[in-house]
Amino acid sequence: MANRPIVTLTSDFGINDHFVGTMKGVILNIAPQAQIVDICHSVQAFDVLDGALAIAQSYAYFPLGTIHVVVVDPGVGTARRPILVSNEKHFFVAPDNGVLSLVYAREERIRVRHITGEHYFMQPVSNTFHGRDVFAPVAGWLAKGVDSGKFGDEISDYARFNAPKPKAADGRTLRGVVLKVDRFGNLVTNFTRQDVPMLFQATPPAFKMVIGKTEITEIRSNYAEGMPNEVFGILGSMGYLEIAANRAAAAQLIGSGKGSEVSILIEGAAAAAR
Repeated sequence: MANRPIVTLTSDFGINDHFVGTMKGVILNIAPQAQIVDICHSVQAFDVLDGALAIAQSYAYFPLGTIHVVVVDPGVGTARRPILVSNEKHFFVAPDNGVLSLVYAREERIRVRHITGEHYFMQPVSNTFHGRDVFAPVAGWLAKGVDSGKFGDEISDYARFNAPKPKAADGRTLRGVVLKVDRFGNLVTNFTRQDVPMLFQATPPAFKMVIGKTEITEIRSNYAEGMPNEVFGILGSMGYLEIAANRAAAAQLIGSGKGSEVSILIEGAAAAAR
């Protein structure tokens, strides 16, 4: 672990309450040398998939030994388990509700432990704020140098889910969904380059992408290529096909949002089945 251990925080707590600051205080009280980095506190409230997307898109860019705390926890106070996940490079502290599912999908070698070492928790443990009383102190003790094996035994029945994948509707049509709407109003779909490689060829075939009542027939290589009020497709930095507009919120222009169905019809080509 680095001389100054790094602890990242990802949550749905927002910034209007004391929650994030309190967690930082707990961590620093245990490990004053820790460097705390906020990844995101604007995860959609209670939305485990949104939290999974946030941490999956960011963790790999941090140095060896980084401790990632992910608190999107609609089951706080219930029997759901706190877990500590580790691989050769990173640690993850989170509720066992699937919020690390996309990390599991990317990493071949992981260890998942049920955190049972309650002497590492703040006492008494609140039924409503495990971010403060469970996850933050565990991260603090990890940053302090406590071995991960001391927090609890390994488990194999941890919760995980598969992110929704595009499906072939017929020989030429793929159906997907909007996974999230980002800060700029771009609709991030679940289509990847691998799902629709023909759209990103130098000369793509004619296609039609349909969302709600809107039909999109253009793929742009950057946002600035779009004409005013034009809605187009673009391969975003997350690796997913986005529905976007130049200096405008595509979500507002077309009146669609998270969960909206998206269909892609490829003219004269067979859609790949998933």
